[in-house]
This record gives sequence, C-alpha cells and structure tokens, in this order.
Amino acid sequence: MMSFISTGVEYGLHCLLYLTAPTPNAPAPGVRDLADLQGVPAEYLAKVFTKLSKAGLVVATEGARGGFALARPADEISFLDVVRAIDGDKALFECREIRDRCAVFNSEAPAWATRGVCSIHAIMLAAEKRMRDELASHSLQELAMQVAAKVPSSFSLQIANWLEERTLNRRGDHDAHHLENQS
Repeated sequence: MMSFISTGVEYGLHCLLYLTAPTPNAPAPGVRDLADLQGVPAEYLAKVFTKLSKAGLVVATEGARGGFALARPADEISFLDVVRAIDGDKALFECREIRDRCAVFNSEAPAWATRGVCSIHAIMLAAEKRMRDELASHSLQELAMQVAAKVPSSFSLQIANWLEERTLNRRGDHDAHHLENQS
C-alpha cells in the first residue's frame, strides 16, 4: 500500500523537531548528524533538506559548527508547510471523469450525467480540505511541546553532547576537548 504522505515528510518532521528547541551552545546539526542520530539514509535526508531550504523552512548556518536552523519560529511552521515543502501540493485524488464513459451512452453522455462536479470527486475534495485544514492547525511548536512532555529532561543534554562529540571528532579536536575537561 502506498501512503499519501511520503516517508520524507516523516523524516523531515523528526529532524525539524530537533531544530525546534536547540540546546544553547550546542553545534547546529548537519544533515549527516540528523540522519545518523535517527538511523535514516543521509542521501535521502539531504534531498529532504534541500526542499525544506527552498521552501524557507530551514537555513544553513555558517562556520565550523555550522548546520541547519529553523528559518522562522516553530509556532509559525505548520505540518502542512512541511508536507507542501517535501511532497509538493499534489491532490489527494485525481478524478478520471469515468461518469461520461458508461456503455449505454454510446460515447455521447447526456448533460445530466456529467453536470457539475462528479459526486465522488466532491467527497474526495471535502476529505482533502479537512486533511489540509488539520495539518495546517498543528505547528512544530505544538509537536515539540507534546514530545517534551514525554521525554526525560536529560534527553536534550544527551543530544547536545552527542552533537558536540561529532563536531569535535570531525575537526580533530577530540583530544584537546578531552584534556580541557580533565583539568
């Protein structure tokens, strides 16, 4: 079964969650960091972040500790913004207008058969509107608050330490950092 919303949206939302409340002084996570942190393919996540960046949801930060940050406050980024950025604005349903193909019409459908919006399509349009309204009503900030209520307070520190360790290892400063912490 194929889902209407892609895996990229799931990956993107999980990553944006980490960017919603960054730990002070922690390095901004890069795509590879976020991919490794969550066990998802880095190459695929890079494509997701290209889309998030083009949509103005994330910005790249500069420098040796550079990575990604939210481009605007988390309460101003909805689930719908993320879905549109990653999956585009595709329709939930595409009506094929089969109603004018009935065999008894002999390829000349009467006006009553094709007048107005197809009744099936009308229901699908209503369902799509409800889905989009629901997605638009939830923000990253709301998601972050729900998750924060479930995770132990030490979790953000664990994430910050993990990111810091990766940054130091990339720069080759691991030994210097280790010596500083011992004195």
